[in-house]
Amino acid sequence: MKLHKKTSFFTVLALFTLIVLAACGSTNEEETNAEGTSASDESSYTVEHAMGTTEISGTPEKVVILTNEGTEALLSMGVKPVGAVESWLGDPWYNHISEDMQGVEVVGVESEINLEKIASLKPDLIIGNKMRQEDMYSKLSQIAPTVFSETLRGDWQENFKLYAKALNREDKGEEVLNDFDAHVEKVRKSLGDKVNQEISVVRFMAGTTRIYWKDSFSGIILEQIGFNRVEEQKKLFDEDNKMGVFAVEVGKELIPEMDGDHIFHFTYAPDGDKEALATEEEWTTNPLWKKLSAVQEGNVKKVDDAIWNTAGGVIAANKMLEDIEEYFK
Repeated sequence: MKLHKKTSFFTVLALFTLIVLAACGSTNEEETNAEGTSASDESSYTVEHAMGTTEISGTPEKVVILTNEGTEALLSMGVKPVGAVESWLGDPWYNHISEDMQGVEVVGVESEINLEKIASLKPDLIIGNKMRQEDMYSKLSQIAPTVFSETLRGDWQENFKLYAKALNREDKGEEVLNDFDAHVEKVRKSLGDKVNQEISVVRFMAGTTRIYWKDSFSGIILEQIGFNRVEEQKKLFDEDNKMGVFAVEVGKELIPEMDGDHIFHFTYAPDGDKEALATEEEWTTNPLWKKLSAVQEGNVKKVDDAIWNTAGGVIAANKMLEDIEEYFK
């Protein structure tokens, strides 16, 4: 009888120990899941892009971005890159994103990236662009999974969807784009009949002047709002071209073609480029410019080149909408 009781005691103790261990194992598993390091996070997904397909494991946390518009896409989805290409304007970032880019390492410019710097950051995802870095794709892919968008210019929303998928943040990406669409609708409604007017967009650079059209960054947004573009400018653009022509370089004899109900112009003058500023001054003081009906009626607005053209991303797009709404008040 004594032996039986002793045996029963150890049996109960063993069972109790197994129950405790099982409970601890369950708790540890739950904690692991909460920390994001469970086996389920090791699942991979495949992204189709301009250079083929790329397999990515888990949710990328250390991302290097190689386009300006891509930088804005990441920031809008709550991802601060570990490395990014320098902004075309600013030191080293555009004014409208500089605060959010504190501590981000510069990895070159879009047209000349620094492979050694990128590798030193040990990224788990690299996002680039075929137009800018096609010849570097294989080397970048040896550093980390790499995804490339196809084009730039006005295609920021299509690129944005690709970036959201690569980041494994498609839900957040959809939310950002839906918010932008709602912003467009808000501006459209606030403008009312004013959207029936013709808009002309002009850019000044060092020794060069362009008229911008529908396939440009600003052009697509203006079209989304519902504005008309200057009818007389259509002949300057090859609208049968699949990609479209986003801008044409013009001489002063074509200043009359710049006229519209309203003219928006911006100047690309990195580091206060004196030649670019001189080009702007030369054109906007020309007698032909002064004869434009938009100029005579005071319907001309100088806007920020970074916001209306160079940055090319969702943050700039929303700021451009704010500019338009404020101007037409």
